Amino acid sequence: MMTTTRLTRRGFGLLTAGGAAGLVLGAPAIVRAQTAVTFAVPNPSALTWLPYWVAVGEGYFGEEGLDLRLEAIDGSSAVLQAMSAGQAQIGAPGPGPTLGARSRGVDVKFLYNLYPKSVFGLLVKDESAYQTPADLKGTVIGVGTADGAEVSFTRAIMTDLGMAEGADYSFLPVGDGGTAAVAFLRDEVGSYAGAVSDAAILASRGLTLREITPEAYLGFFGNGIAMLESQMAATPDLAPKFGKALVRGMRFASDPANKEKALAHCAAGNPQEGEQDYAASLYDGVVFRMTPTEAFAAQGFGYQPPEHWQKIHDSAVASGALEAPLEDLSAVYTNDFVAGWNA
Repeated sequence: MMTTTRLTRRGFGLLTAGGAAGLVLGAPAIVRAQTAVTFAVPNPSALTWLPYWVAVGEGYFGEEGLDLRLEAIDGSSAVLQAMSAGQAQIGAPGPGPTLGARSRGVDVKFLYNLYPKSVFGLLVKDESAYQTPADLKGTVIGVGTADGAEVSFTRAIMTDLGMAEGADYSFLPVGDGGTAAVAFLRDEVGSYAGAVSDAAILASRGLTLREITPEAYLGFFGNGIAMLESQMAATPDLAPKFGKALVRGMRFASDPANKEKALAHCAAGNPQEGEQDYAASLYDGVVFRMTPTEAFAAQGFGYQPPEHWQKIHDSAVASGALEAPLEDLSAVYTNDFVAGWNA
């Protein structure tokens, strides 16, 4: 049975402290054939993980012999922690946190580019005077969590503009949905770095927002599918099977004729979200951002352009998010499975 669980950072910390005494950092949990696999994601929105819930609903994972359990945790760092602790065999972190984890010796590898068009955007009130990120100098930028992938994304933009965090701008974790809306209404933040789901939710709260993300940064892709290399070695058939089911789910969701059925699958994953009036518009936004750009469409779903990884890496180094360049950036990701997934 597929279930969704919401864990707070504190709750996850208690879980790992109380139940992981016998686990070694980086040692994968054993995944037996035809048994449950835990998939860790950094937020509970089913629509954010659209092809996953479609693959669940259409039975694609079952056809691959996989019984998936999704665990929603607070932020990419917690996802990577769950994977490292052996409590999740596969996860969906952002590329920035993945680079940071790799620099600390975690053997994480990015396998599938879920959002080839950036899942994140810089949002301001429609009536705001801010027109470009340069206008945000001296302001407070709202983010969902202090260490989420949206922080890396925004920091890259600001660094390229010659601005330093703490001196020229600051981040304020304000959560998502209703709490982010309150921060806007109270003028605690002048902008918000959020995902496509956040924009739809805030709009449903009566906030008309405008995106000021420079087009050049839409190639700074968002969260994707990752595994530990040690886990990949222990369960060599997991990545091929998981990705194949995910691509099938994406192809199904991309057909406008399947929209209502796909929405129903997502509603089964998160009933509360399915009841919201923004669900249909969020669906359209998610499909658009999960569809590869024309330049890379021939490569298929999941492809990771090396030049985009290089941009993300270089921005992380320039901003100080990475203390030093990685010796081998190509070790962080692989496109080896993409052709098989899309066959």
